[in-house]
Amino acid sequence: MIFKIRIILDAKEDIFRDIEIEANNTLEDFHNAITQAFGFLGEEMASFYICDENWNQEEEIALFDMSEGTSSLRLMNEVFLEDILTRQTPKLIYVYDFLSMWTFYVELADIVENTEGHNYPNVLFSFGELPSAPPEKNFEADPTFDFDETFDRYDDLDFEENWN
Repeated sequence: MIFKIRIILDAKEDIFRDIEIEANNTLEDFHNAITQAFGFLGEEMASFYICDENWNQEEEIALFDMSEGTSSLRLMNEVFLEDILTRQTPKLIYVYDFLSMWTFYVELADIVENTEGHNYPNVLFSFGELPSAPPEKNFEADPTFDFDETFDRYDDLDFEENWN
């Protein structure tokens, strides 16, 4: 089976690529297809994130395990597209280069039969130019969170007595 997937840069302008790729490819193969489609060198760390229908980030699937064995992180070369992208769960978030935070929304558009003679992965459609720098991210805290209330319970702790 062939997955037709749209990858959209998280930016104000419309910048996206439509890629078709075999369902039995790994996420690492898909990562390589995305980096080539957007013109990245592919030399930076990257991760996919399984997400819900509202794009809320859940489990991470990383290119490399940087956790020093302290977690059970899944790796891209061990996970197949067909195991995580389905018609019921068609969305992923992809982050490339954690210093620059290029962030993309990935959505399964269609599942079709393999066409004889076609090479995959294949860029079906390319729209928009990738900017020279990643779009600015606006990291906002929850405005209802009250720091004063949270830290009131620490006021009676003496620094000298409770130093580890």
